Amino acid sequence: MIRLQNVRKRYPGAETDVLCGIDLTIDSHDFVSLVGRSGSGKTTLLNVIGGLDRAFEGEVRVAGHDLQALRDAEISDFRNLTVGFVFQAYHLLDHLTCRENVALAALFTRGESRRDASLVRSRADELLDAVGLQGAGARSPSTLSGGERQRIAIARALFNRPQILLCDEPTGNLDTETGREVVDLLSVLHREREMTIVAATHDEGIATAGVRVLHMRDGLLEVGDGSER
Repeated sequence: MIRLQNVRKRYPGAETDVLCGIDLTIDSHDFVSLVGRSGSGKTTLLNVIGGLDRAFEGEVRVAGHDLQALRDAEISDFRNLTVGFVFQAYHLLDHLTCRENVALAALFTRGESRRDASLVRSRADELLDAVGLQGAGARSPSTLSGGERQRIAIARALFNRPQILLCDEPTGNLDTETGREVVDLLSVLHREREMTIVAATHDEGIATAGVRVLHMRDGLLEVGDGSER
């Protein structure tokens, strides 16, 4: 599903690499927790896997796609259809309803379905139900709690039925109890929808929820025995 070979990344003007020769394989239906301090390279690694950052060296293949070989239109389709993104900041638009926020993904999808308002509405309501927000479609995100707002963001990430869900500190803005509810939701998505999930986190709850736990330090992955690769 996901394979990285000798992936290196250095930001312009930086003296050291933020990713230092990453080799990583993630199988379909894995739930991988990526744990490390701020600055260890977790977010950069997620951005590379998700096609948000292609200024890297090495090879990245995700769901059969060689990300370096994709043209601009192809990488846009990849980001819209193959992966879903969940961020620490929910990135919701308060002037839109919850349903409209979930349905935003339809605007970036080619095909007839994006122009069928009834299908878009039905899909958005289906996902609101799936994340436990039945009946919230007409509400503004500004009226919701932090945990509910993150659930809206997760529903939006699922709109185009991605194979992979990439989560960057999805509980970072939440209290312990609310964060646990989001972790439980991710576990249900992994188990019942057989989603491949990669979550970068400081949260021990997400770390323990993952089937695999990988630690990052200084742009390197650490295997369970502490050795680096």
